[in-house]
Amino acid sequence: GHLFRSQGLIAAWVEHEPLVRYRHTHSSQRLMFSYRHGFHAGNHADVLKHTVLIQLLAYLNQKPTPYMVIDTHAGAGVYQLDSDYATKSGEASDGIAKLWERTDLPPAVDAYVALIRDMNPAGKLRHYPGSPFIAERCMRSEDRLRLFELHSTDAKLLLENVRKLEAHAAANGIRHRGKRILAERADGFAALKALLPPPSRRCLVLIDPPYENKDDYRKVKLALEDAQKRFVSGTYAVWYPVLSRSESQQLPERLKRGARSDWLNVTLSVGAAADADGRGLNASGMFILNPPWTLEATLRECLPWLTQTLARERSAQFTLTTGSAAKPVKVSE
Repeated sequence: GHLFRSQGLIAAWVEHEPLVRYRHTHSSQRLMFSYRHGFHAGNHADVLKHTVLIQLLAYLNQKPTPYMVIDTHAGAGVYQLDSDYATKSGEASDGIAKLWERTDLPPAVDAYVALIRDMNPAGKLRHYPGSPFIAERCMRSEDRLRLFELHSTDAKLLLENVRKLEAHAAANGIRHRGKRILAERADGFAALKALLPPPSRRCLVLIDPPYENKDDYRKVKLALEDAQKRFVSGTYAVWYPVLSRSESQQLPERLKRGARSDWLNVTLSVGAAADADGRGLNASGMFILNPPWTLEATLRECLPWLTQTLARERSAQFTLTTGSAAKPVKVSE
């Protein structure tokens, strides 16, 4: 059995409830890096982020005590890869599409691809779940999901997609005690403070802002420092782009210095940037506080295969670093 629930709930909903087509507006004047989730759905960065996310949730599922998942920058929740701009960006072809037909997937990658397949029961890769819907698939009935999105277009779609998901569950006789999923248009950095510590003293917090400006890097660092003061034993997962700009280069080092517990940092580079002008993301990372003890070995097993499979050129590589609050240790590169 796979690590997620196999009742096909989202798959059936996707088949019978067409998703709102997600419009991408992009100003040619905006030259700064911006990571709107929908525009990059299913790319190599999503492959890394969501493979790790599923492993974190599977570990939480091993204990019976309920947990809360908090996604500070949830996006629209689910995306159509055949929508106009997703097709135009073509980024899924450099990510999930490279894994779609493979039969030699390492176990952690297989769990990830199996979840995406479950959302595409016809066999063609059309729908891609964002982190909120991946979390929903992995969670149990008693666990809780709290979603925040500030961008007006994405927040509207997120609320609509959650409403449809809940309506489909109700139509199939699935009932949950209390409000299992709460989504709202809000600043996830600010909202996080009110949710920590969680009632059950178990939580996974995913922080993956768009990094549209330099301030997001500062906000991530401050959010993690504040979260550790409120609930030091939570699992915190920060996604970040690996770019040449100094803020991106410095972020993982600053997060390591601020860590009050064990941490794991992983990066995946697919080699050359996407186009001749050097635009396009070619590397990303995940910094995790209080990672499961099993995660390092799991990633060491699958990262060489994943790097080779997603590589654009021979310079593709991964790094895997672990450490503690007192003493960082380089593990492998």
